[in-house]
Amino acid sequence: MASARRFWIDTDTASDDAVAMVMAFKNPAVEVVGISVVAGNVPLPQATQIALYTAEICGAKVPIHAGADRALVRSFVTAQNVHGSDGMGDIGLPLGGRTPTSTDGVQALINAFRANPGTMDLVTLGPLTNVALAIRAEPKFASWVRRCVMMGGTGVLPGNITPLAEFNFWVDPEAAQIVFESGMPLEMVGWDVSVADAVISDALAAEIRALGPLGAFCVDIQKVLREFCRNETKLDGFDLPDPIAMAVAIEPDMVTSEANLRVEIMLGEGHVRGQSMVDHLGGTKREPNCRVVYRVDRERFVGALKAACSSR
Repeated sequence: MASARRFWIDTDTASDDAVAMVMAFKNPAVEVVGISVVAGNVPLPQATQIALYTAEICGAKVPIHAGADRALVRSFVTAQNVHGSDGMGDIGLPLGGRTPTSTDGVQALINAFRANPGTMDLVTLGPLTNVALAIRAEPKFASWVRRCVMMGGTGVLPGNITPLAEFNFWVDPEAAQIVFESGMPLEMVGWDVSVADAVISDALAAEIRALGPLGAFCVDIQKVLREFCRNETKLDGFDLPDPIAMAVAIEPDMVTSEANLRVEIMLGEGHVRGQSMVDHLGGTKREPNCRVVYRVDRERFVGALKAACSSR
């Protein structure tokens, strides 16, 4: 049997991040070496508690480090209107009282990749603040990452926070720009991929919920997200952007449509803030810096999600 792939997860843990973590924790082909938490969906203390709770219910003994509590230069804005005031659907989970391994997630990130250069994958599920700070603090950091799979941006469709921008890059566009200009081997699984291939209908949600305790957990925490998707993004169900990014990280060949292109992050104000500008036709005359994922095999994604939710 091949040795497990080694992942470091950077997350602004809320309801879809938690599902992505379940998928990683419960996949026998993956070893989660550590987790760094960043402010984004919810404030940092809440995101840290959610990560600790999710690891606990999965029986995962993983170091979890609290990282950046704000963007590099922008005012902090959460997505609690999307995920609930507690980030987990406001269903009454006991999300308090746990202690992270450390409160220096950026240094933990640097130390982990310094000790394992070129052998670990970085999976980012939130704003890229921790990763940008690591790049700033350690110039070699980007070269130590074997592969960086990001949930962020959009390849082809409008954004979910402005008409042009996706939330994670919008929260901290300066951090995203640092990462995209770093030379790190990047793979972008945008919100458009989630809308295309990771929408969970009510019927499918009921199937997943019936798989067992983890299935119920992964569905029930989407309670507020389900209403947001019904009213705001007009989806027939709820979508799971972080889990589909995790699926690509775990199974790279799950991607059915992709391109190697130049992606640049816009730093302006208004609608353009945080836009992932994908140079589809080569107009910038700059070298490609990102594997842009357009579509994923939906059946394989749903199968991977069900496998994680039915595990014990």
